[in-house]
Amino acid sequence: MLWSIGRRRLSSALHRGNYRFKSGRALGDPVWRQAEIEVATRGRGYHELTAEVEAQVGGSGIRTGICHLFLRHTSASLCITENADPEVRRDLERFAQRLAPDGDPLFLHDAEGPDDMPAHVRSLIIGHELTLPIRERALGVGTWQGIYLWEHRNGAMRRNIIVTLTGEA
Repeated sequence: MLWSIGRRRLSSALHRGNYRFKSGRALGDPVWRQAEIEVATRGRGYHELTAEVEAQVGGSGIRTGICHLFLRHTSASLCITENADPEVRRDLERFAQRLAPDGDPLFLHDAEGPDDMPAHVRSLIIGHELTLPIRERALGVGTWQGIYLWEHRNGAMRRNIIVTLTGEA
């Protein structure tokens, strides 16, 4: 049962007591944390972020909540895909090449090379943000799911992802 009366409680279980931590924060008060992950890519391909995101969640003290990832770029994407068989990621890359091929004469924007506009198209289709559940102080992802930055440019890039965590301790 969710509450929206008075102080914004996240669940009815937290409404029971008036316990306060030494910090003065009440049990059930929402917890917010924000951090940034920087990834140095080696060019086009996948860069797994699962361990870095799990570390942020594990250190947050949040038991139940939401993890939001926001990529601050327009020529790369964030995605969840299979983490067991790398052939899946290679197949996805081949599919993306078919959707938006480098050097396609359709695209006029090529200021940074023939991979410039196709990278923007792929980013628009695949997306730049993810929202994941936090359950029992851990990411609620499936056994074969990994969190990835998918670099769409051929050259090495520095990419920044804002990690926002909220929930109840």
